[in-house]
Amino acid sequence: MAVQWLLVCHGLVTLLVVISFLCGQWPIFQGTPIQRIHYFITYGAYDYFLRFIGFVFGTKGTNAILSIEQFCCDRPNPILQVIYLAILWGTYYFIIKSSFSYIPGYYLGAVHRYTSLLAVGVGVLLFLLTSFSDPGTVTAENVSQYLSAYPYDNIIYSEKECSTCKIPKPARSKHCSICNRCVARFDHHCGWMNNCIGERNTRHFMAFLLWHFLICIYGSVALGFILAGQVKELKVVHILTVYYGIERNFRSLAPHVVQWLLGAYNTQILLMVFLAIVSLLLAGFFGYHANLCLTNTTTNETFKWQEYLSWQKKLNEAKASTEALKASISEMGSETKPAESKWKLLCRRSPLEDVEVVVKNNMYDRGFFHNLCEIIFPLSTRSSFVSQTKLKNS
Repeated sequence: MAVQWLLVCHGLVTLLVVISFLCGQWPIFQGTPIQRIHYFITYGAYDYFLRFIGFVFGTKGTNAILSIEQFCCDRPNPILQVIYLAILWGTYYFIIKSSFSYIPGYYLGAVHRYTSLLAVGVGVLLFLLTSFSDPGTVTAENVSQYLSAYPYDNIIYSEKECSTCKIPKPARSKHCSICNRCVARFDHHCGWMNNCIGERNTRHFMAFLLWHFLICIYGSVALGFILAGQVKELKVVHILTVYYGIERNFRSLAPHVVQWLLGAYNTQILLMVFLAIVSLLLAGFFGYHANLCLTNTTTNETFKWQEYLSWQKKLNEAKASTEALKASISEMGSETKPAESKWKLLCRRSPLEDVEVVVKNNMYDRGFFHNLCEIIFPLSTRSSFVSQTKLKNS
């Protein structure tokens, strides 16, 4: 029984850490232990570690750790790629060792031995395709084509030159400080891919997320069928009802069946829960990026719009406050008026209520179908773009 409770506690702690890490900054968790755990994971633990290294090894030790941090976080490196492959093949290895002996089973045929390997192989192929494909590097040879493909909106993008590459900076592009290149329709730099996600490889990245979500669902369901098959083949329900006198209904049988499964198949249950949690995370990440693709927005542009809307709102509030102050001063300088009742003062509208609402105006959003086509068939891969580039270079 101690093993079962240990597994339950392990699952709950893992879930708490994952939620704290990913969602700890949400307003709903402000002032809660989840926010404090998030702060400790993302900043506090590393800060305490640096202090400990400085105390034990002095300045040289701290500088060595900071150099490692710069290599891991500010320079292209394959660390997360290796970790991804280790997680993928490690999980698949544990599934093979713990569960393939039950295939074929009552609910699963022998074909799943091969379809699972095919699914993992396709996942690795999409990973390599995303990692080593060109994200849409802007060069002196193709910059004029990108300038015409993405016009400036003069809101979050205006005409300027890249201070590093010394070429005109097309709208929607960004110079990645990690890769040290300008990327067209820049979305973000993905450490797991050791590559930028941009105009040319967003489709590969989306396929990678969707496929890995499906792999995790497939693995969870397959493991569930294996466990259900063992319950059926070993006649667990029959034994519990006939020999132990337990009533034949779900409410009575479920706790005993789960207890038996935790005792006999804890590895499969742990793998199933792990895959289910990862599938939920991938589903959320894929849904977020799918919404961006369908509205022709990038992660980089989302932050730019947030900054612009916040700045415009503060500017409008400042203007409204200035106008209200001027009106108050002019009233004080005019002839004395009878004092207003307290009820009128209480119900008077605040000047900030009349502030003009700032609306996002994304000129690159051209409708669902066009936006989807731009992801699947990037502009730089189309014949018109390629022919213009060749014509310019000739």
